[in-house]
Amino acid sequence: MVTHTPVWGPDKLGPDYEATTIDLGLDPDGEGEVVTTLVHYAPHPTDQESRETASASRPALVWLHGMTDYFFQTHVAEHFAAQGYDFYAVDLRKCGRSRRSGQSWHYVSDLAFYYVDLNAALDAIPNKEVVFIAHSTGGLIAPLWMDQLRQTDQERYKRIKGLILNSPWLDMMGVPEFVLTPLKPLLYALGRIAPKTPLPGGNLTAYGESVHRDFYGEWDFDLRFKPLAGHRKYVGWIAAVFHGFDAIHSGRVDAGVPILTLQSTRTQLGQPYSDSVNHADVIIDVTQTRRWAKELSIHYTLHPIKGARHDVFLSLPHPLQEAFSACDRWLPTVLEAPKSSQ
Repeated sequence: MVTHTPVWGPDKLGPDYEATTIDLGLDPDGEGEVVTTLVHYAPHPTDQESRETASASRPALVWLHGMTDYFFQTHVAEHFAAQGYDFYAVDLRKCGRSRRSGQSWHYVSDLAFYYVDLNAALDAIPNKEVVFIAHSTGGLIAPLWMDQLRQTDQERYKRIKGLILNSPWLDMMGVPEFVLTPLKPLLYALGRIAPKTPLPGGNLTAYGESVHRDFYGEWDFDLRFKPLAGHRKYVGWIAAVFHGFDAIHSGRVDAGVPILTLQSTRTQLGQPYSDSVNHADVIIDVTQTRRWAKELSIHYTLHPIKGARHDVFLSLPHPLQEAFSACDRWLPTVLEAPKSSQ
């Protein structure tokens, strides 16, 4: 295992945040050199030696974003740091801070390419114990990666003590199985032959409008990194996602660590913005999440949150506080009590 020694510099989130860029080499999808970016909440900056000494005494939480997303949720970092945890976040290749000129936003033809990003990020984190918080498509990627580590890389795997799934995307919403089943072989074939064929859709902006402060929401984020209607999506990418679904639905994926799943109690798909959008998951089907998330580990806890949004940590104040409280109760069951960082 090659450990990356981070070179930290300023991050776009301000003076309490730092970031390091990790070079990953050539993109298997042919879009040049790719990188992943590790962000660290560091309100009291120290040199590398002091950082590693301090981090050895407490666990780390690592945020993994979804599709058309990147890390900007400073309130999440600050909440968990106040509980005594180190807080990191990963911007995957071609996402957010890691996307380079000319690269297709968020495009991969195989979700396994992201395992390289996650291995590199894990190697750059000095803490001995780590829990990932994985949102949406990140919640699909993380258990697939952990299952692969469990089988092939015990040195890395033994550091991961748990997984918080934040509205994980584990099945295709809005398409009946009797329609989807005969279409998948055609999709997989097209994904091999013409992977950069654009997918239709992507015009609905209700979710983005519900969370961004310039519209109806409370949160500030970079609309270049996370546009209201999302980035363009391609056949090769959706084929990779469906292969991930297939693996999970086969029953052969075992993350092997305790899992806490946070999700809304209600789905509202395909509608323009109205106030009800603020109190439901408007991106994925929560019934599908309940069905499949419990298959990812025998140590499984489901916590539905009434009124939560798709990213439960971008919810209105009451469901947001419930999400934090659920994590604060669950984390001590899988981690040693952290020493305060204050």
